Amino acid sequence: MQEAIRKLDISVISDVHLATLASKAKPLLQYLKSIQPQTLVLNGDIIDSWRFSRNYFPKAHLKVIRQLVKMIEKGVQIVYITGNHDDVFRKFNNTRLGNFSIVNQLELNQANQKVWIFHGDVFDHIIHHSPWLAKFGAAAYGLLTVFNKMVNRVLRAFGGADMILYKSMKDRILKEKKVLTNFEKAIGRAALSKNIDLVICGHTHIPVDKTISSENGQVRYINCGDWVEHFSAAECLDGNWSLNYFKSDDEDEDIESPTDELYIPDKKQLYRSILEEMKVAGFF
Repeated sequence: MQEAIRKLDISVISDVHLATLASKAKPLLQYLKSIQPQTLVLNGDIIDSWRFSRNYFPKAHLKVIRQLVKMIEKGVQIVYITGNHDDVFRKFNNTRLGNFSIVNQLELNQANQKVWIFHGDVFDHIIHHSPWLAKFGAAAYGLLTVFNKMVNRVLRAFGGADMILYKSMKDRILKEKKVLTNFEKAIGRAALSKNIDLVICGHTHIPVDKTISSENGQVRYINCGDWVEHFSAAECLDGNWSLNYFKSDDEDEDIESPTDELYIPDKKQLYRSILEEMKVAGFF
């Protein structure tokens, strides 16, 4: 039985990484169809331009784009905040097309609190001081994804459940970690200097809801996680923010089908398809 669509004031998702093998587009599509927000914030790394040159953009990923366009048509305000993997869009900062806008950051005054939303890569010293290392890590992550899919095929053949290797390794390293990271400390300092009550970011792929305290005060910090490992989103209803973990109703969500995941259009086909969707939405 299909659950009722949840009405929200705001939903914030990040690190979708469309156009990569790691992206879990199908559960994301289910999530988008399960909510009715007034505002949807796409908080960076939505389309992965670092890997986009590989011409990999399956139908499931294109369906996510179509669903976003449908939401825009229905009056949902969609704010695209740029991240490091989709930084090619930063030159379009403050662009607005109907209910769709592109910005580098977003500040809201809501329910007597100041909310600051941004991707978070500006506080990652590796991105700025060793960009080659960041891109090497992204490439290694992609290779691990391919290996992970091979492992899951073997597990399914013997009746086992799928697993996400990189999530298991990361959780083992970071499980129950109480000490603030340098990333979180930097964000806390910046937020307190702007008298922010709540800061929401992504980038790390680690969903968390905590309070960052210092001698200058305290600020609530929410990382909305990702749609590669955790399927998480920061949601606001009636001024109350929470971290939501989406549970897909399809146990075989990651299984590729020959008519879906193996569809690899060339760039002209992809741009033409997206352009048609934008025309339908009345952008042109």
